Amino acid sequence: MGEKVIVTAAVVGAEVTRAQSPAVPYTPEEIARAAVDAARAGAAVVHLHARWPDGRPSQEGAHFREIIDRIRDAGCGVVVQCSTGGAVGMSIDERLGSLVPGAEMGTLNLGTMNFGDEVFVNTRPDLVRVAGRLREQRLVPECEVYDAGMLDTLRWLLEKRHLAQPYHVQFVLGVPGGMSASERNLRFLLEGLPEPTHWSVAGVGRFQLPMAELALRLGGHVRVGLEDNLFVSKGVLARGSDELVSLAVELAGRAGRIPATPDEARRLLGIT
Repeated sequence: MGEKVIVTAAVVGAEVTRAQSPAVPYTPEEIARAAVDAARAGAAVVHLHARWPDGRPSQEGAHFREIIDRIRDAGCGVVVQCSTGGAVGMSIDERLGSLVPGAEMGTLNLGTMNFGDEVFVNTRPDLVRVAGRLREQRLVPECEVYDAGMLDTLRWLLEKRHLAQPYHVQFVLGVPGGMSASERNLRFLLEGLPEPTHWSVAGVGRFQLPMAELALRLGGHVRVGLEDNLFVSKGVLARGSDELVSLAVELAGRAGRIPATPDEARRLLGIT
């Protein structure tokens, strides 16, 4: 039997807009529907951002609660992971608004970096605060790694006992200002992990599916969805994140990997 793979769907981030693709969801109802569709296509985890109805990024707890309630009211058991990344320029107080009842995981961005033409600020005190909130709420952290130095920060968090197992590492590759998406870079990052842990790859833009294929081959997990990539092929917009999940599931089959169910993902990730 093939090894299980966790497919995560990032159905909307803070950057993509309907001007770029009409499939980008904005309202809690639309985001929840996108999450449910992605789960039906084979995603075990949904990575959530929220928006205001006009498309502006939101970290309002009420928006996240409504999204989660709508997912559960649809009878969907997908693992819910809420982003504390928010949008560039938001304070940590704003960003922590996403960690509402019903969340099972929360993200922990491991460092300050150039993010396109802007600066995404994550100081060490910020990281300690987010890690503490995740621990208080008994949420499994997903550690977001955009560059190699962030693995040293991960090691520091572990040494100082701000973080401990279980946690998950998400390599986000291809963001302008972070590490580019290549096999050489991913292998280098894997060598730098401070201890064995579950890891996944999110390739940005045209790198999404090639990096998913690489992660499957190297024994990792995958993240796909409209947050990171709007296209199924060159010049062809995805109809939704579920279409990208279907492609990831197809790649998993070719690699001899079996998509995990949400409950299998919970066991793998240590969610209780």
